[in-house]
Amino acid sequence: MPREETAVRSVGVEEELLLVDEATWEPRAVSAAVLATADRAGGGEHGFQKELHRQQLEFATNPQTDMTELAAEIRDWRAQAADHAGRVGAAVAALATSPLPAGPAFTHDERYRWMEREFGLTAQEQLTCGCHVHVSVESDEEGVAVLDRIRPWLSVLLALTANSPYWQGQDSGYSSYRSRVWGRWPSAGPVEMFGSAGGYHEHVAAMVATGVLRDPGMAYFEARLAVRYPTVEVRVADVCLDASTTVLLAALVRGLVETAAREWREERAPASHRVDLLRLASWRAGRSGLEDGLIHPLTMTPAPAEAVVRSLLAQVRDALADAGDLALVEEGIARVLEGGSGARVQRDLMARTGSLRDLVAECVRRTQA
Repeated sequence: MPREETAVRSVGVEEELLLVDEATWEPRAVSAAVLATADRAGGGEHGFQKELHRQQLEFATNPQTDMTELAAEIRDWRAQAADHAGRVGAAVAALATSPLPAGPAFTHDERYRWMEREFGLTAQEQLTCGCHVHVSVESDEEGVAVLDRIRPWLSVLLALTANSPYWQGQDSGYSSYRSRVWGRWPSAGPVEMFGSAGGYHEHVAAMVATGVLRDPGMAYFEARLAVRYPTVEVRVADVCLDASTTVLLAALVRGLVETAAREWREERAPASHRVDLLRLASWRAGRSGLEDGLIHPLTMTPAPAEAVVRSLLAQVRDALADAGDLALVEEGIARVLEGGSGARVQRDLMARTGSLRDLVAECVRRTQA
């Protein structure tokens, strides 16, 4: 049965946070201790998870249909993370890469140890924090139709959330250097269209069959069918410094999913951009963020960043209005365009203080603001 137009899709968010020492502000490998603290506080039940490196902590929200409730939950999880980290002399920062130098500290887990052995330096350097947005879909068939149609717009989400200009103590020259580090995984990045749910699953199975990937969870596409949930999972974004930007991202992703699903039901064909052009758009978004031009998703030619963001808003406007998110997104976009992405905030802090440690200290404060 076709999906009711008035139904609002649920949204869930996964945020990866950087654990830092509350005295030196350097990354600190204490995720096991933080999780143990969360276990004691929650009687063994909580929403925090380990990640590849022990300097990271992840949480996942519940599925929500109301963005105000999603915002409140994100703020609550960040506050809980800060509290648990503080009990072991650490703090949390919503930074997609560490401005201060950090060495590898792998989590003690067989899957992660396999990744360390198999991928070497690529795995060692993956101390990166992203933000994943899950949006409900009716079926894998609808989900793949969505994936085929949102491909050109994902680079714009990356530009809006860019929050990783520093790497190992120096300015990388990128707004999202996390996206470049993450792109070293052999399965990461934009993909061609799949055409159907069967085509999608056959493609992922063929990738796993090569032996390069351990399981389907290692298909690190910019957007994919979630492995454990009936959702489309958009994985392109940096973790956002301000929780309000995370909510903006979630609303835009839901708008993209709903818009794409409507186009599919109306039998409107997806844009047939080649994957190499999408890779160039992704690179440009990671390099420039909102501070320079982007590649326009409709024409695949250079355009001012603000014009590209406005085009994204126009693309999803009807879906946003139907979900009650239009005013929230318009205000959020205006705020980010005026104040800049997290990358600009970090560079402004560095210019003002001249200290990466002071930069991290301020970002710790903003993470919980």
